[in-house]
Amino acid sequence: MKRIWIYGLFCLTLGISTVAISGAASAAVSNETAFIFNTLSFLMHGFLVMWMAAGFCMLEAGLVRSKNTTMQCSKNIGLYSIAGIMYWLIGYNLMYDGVDGGWMGMPSPWSAADPSVTADGFTGEDGSGYAAGSDWFFQMVFVAAAGSIVSGTVAERVKVFSFLVFVVVLTGVIYPLQGSWTWGGGWLSEMGFLDFAGSTIVHSVGGWAALAGALIIGARKGRFGADGRVTPMPGANLPLATLGTFVLWMGWFGFNGGSQLAMGSAADAVAISSIYINTNLAAAGGVVAAIVLTQILYKKLDLTMALNGALGGLVAITAEPLAPTPGLAIIIGAIGGILVVVAVPMLDKLKIDDVVGAIPVHLICGIWGTIAVVFSNGDAKFGVQILGIVAIGVFVFAASSIVWFAIKMTMGVRPNEEDEALGLDRAECGMEAYPEFGRGSQTI
Repeated sequence: MKRIWIYGLFCLTLGISTVAISGAASAAVSNETAFIFNTLSFLMHGFLVMWMAAGFCMLEAGLVRSKNTTMQCSKNIGLYSIAGIMYWLIGYNLMYDGVDGGWMGMPSPWSAADPSVTADGFTGEDGSGYAAGSDWFFQMVFVAAAGSIVSGTVAERVKVFSFLVFVVVLTGVIYPLQGSWTWGGGWLSEMGFLDFAGSTIVHSVGGWAALAGALIIGARKGRFGADGRVTPMPGANLPLATLGTFVLWMGWFGFNGGSQLAMGSAADAVAISSIYINTNLAAAGGVVAAIVLTQILYKKLDLTMALNGALGGLVAITAEPLAPTPGLAIIIGAIGGILVVVAVPMLDKLKIDDVVGAIPVHLICGIWGTIAVVFSNGDAKFGVQILGIVAIGVFVFAASSIVWFAIKMTMGVRPNEEDEALGLDRAECGMEAYPEFGRGSQTI
């Protein structure tokens, strides 16, 4: 009986060892499985980035006055829809089709035909493939984010259709053109410019376009006095703005995590995990830095600065969320939060009216984040990073200024003073977000 037990234990041990060895030998997934996981990553992270559209909308709706809330919501759902259509119609191929180290791709509609999959099944040759449609979707939601940045800056004093016309050009031409220089394999990419998820390519592009709009449209009536006095125009719903910030924070995991561009291996899974951690810590660093600095400067905690501190930290880490250590990610984000607190009053002194603080968050922190790549990525070259920032900035600001000026000269960019005082909800949209507050007490 004892021999039987020993023999049984030996067989069981041998069987377990054989399974373990066999499992180790087949640990690598098939090419088709990698294809599926890569595609899933694009789609899953893409709908997280799409959710950022809701975050931008809620943030802006909370930081404008109640009489302009419907207008902001209308602009945001409009711009997201226009971005999708324009990126299909011309933007994607302009950004990616046949750039080959040059300045632009082919301006043509994107085709849904996927050469990686045929009627007979998967035809990929390695584990780096993904469905072409998943890539298009992931790239499309990025261009919509750039449009949302502009929306917040020029809030409360721009005509809805004038703004949407600008979005057509921004998402169909301006954004894809500069994107082709980098992510499309153009001349900046050939020089070694690095921007992992778009501190410059997405965020500072939106910031430059917003700055051009703010300068050409001008400030809200009554915002700046002739004597240099700045009149506060606080937002109507800070809880809503806070919710919007948390939604953006959540969506940023898709923004940065999906930019790994693969999830078909253990190494990719580890990288995405590190990106999530650094993204989260950078945002936290931005919040804490903004809270501490506003307490030092103003002896009070400023919620709006804390919210923008989070966003500034997120923008700053976006250029390189994988390479930094967690500690360095906190420092990069904290500097972003400090830049926001410093830049907001600086814009006021320059009489540049930025309703939600998008220029400090997306432009200034985008520049900082792109420079900060050199501190964690050994392949980054300081001179090339600066060249990329300047080249993209000059192009986007000049092109946006031309478009804004053309709109101003043709259809006009801002409503008259009476409509602006009344509120764009009623003047431009014909409805109010909070009708029970806007017209006094009513009985139902």
